[in-house]
Amino acid sequence: MNQQLVEIGKNVLRESFSLRESEAFLVVTDDVKKNLAEALYEAGKLLGAEAMLVVMKERKKSGKEPPAAVADAMASSDVVVCITEHSLTHTQARKKAAASGARLATMPGITEDMFLEGAISADYSEVKIITESVTDILTQGKSVRIEKDGYSLSFSIAGRDGVPSTGMYVNPGESGNLPSGEAYIAPVEGTANGQILIDGSIAGIGRLESPVLLSIENGRIVKAEGDDGARLLDILGEGDGRLLGEFGIGTNNKARITGVVLEDEKVYGTIHVAFGSNNTFGGVISAGVHIDGVVKDPDIYIDNEVLMVNGKFKS
Repeated sequence: MNQQLVEIGKNVLRESFSLRESEAFLVVTDDVKKNLAEALYEAGKLLGAEAMLVVMKERKKSGKEPPAAVADAMASSDVVVCITEHSLTHTQARKKAAASGARLATMPGITEDMFLEGAISADYSEVKIITESVTDILTQGKSVRIEKDGYSLSFSIAGRDGVPSTGMYVNPGESGNLPSGEAYIAPVEGTANGQILIDGSIAGIGRLESPVLLSIENGRIVKAEGDDGARLLDILGEGDGRLLGEFGIGTNNKARITGVVLEDEKVYGTIHVAFGSNNTFGGVISAGVHIDGVVKDPDIYIDNEVLMVNGKFKS
């Protein structure tokens, strides 16, 4: 057992969750990420929690539900951390656990390097302030326009609430990613039109050697050009997985582009769009898949007002 991982795990559980003695603490993992999960489980035991470790079969893609027994255990725990290869963030199991009062974080695809360096080391009190400010802008906004290298994508966010992922989950029902630092929202389905150049990374594919250009009509990808375009479409499938489901803005100045979207989408100065399910955070798409793509240094307009130019926030 790597004792450094255990010590960092103790800090994370204290600072991000305020884990207390005798609380029911559940770590959900799969065979791929079991070693990291065991370190966090040991950390929970050392803090005096009623620590539990559940290992399930690896899901085939992000957004797939865990087994019903795992979902039930999540909903009956005080603190839940999901360390898995593919994301459980946009699942009904996560949503129901939070509704039951669990303080919950998902860590899809996290690596030992990410656990020791980068976004996990951020000052989350600062991340929280920035994230909540950007979330308010999204909630108050009605339209978004993303511009990058001559391409433009526009869509409506009217009537939708922004969601903060601050890295601080100390109150019942609070949930998000760790490492964290993003504000995101569900675009109004069917309103997105234009093109967007994905040049950072794509969940399930990794860091991109060359960009992928997506053409979107009435909220749906109609063309994906570039070396990884066909692979992305294959992951998303032929159905509602190709619908635009999320727009997010990174707010963590310690995060790096690593090829693992868990950290990549938190990088300060990036944005990300995701395709597939968004019914767990204000949308109506239930696709059984949720795949993010990260864009570096974009220009962002909210209601035609500049929010970001070349990846830098307007002061």
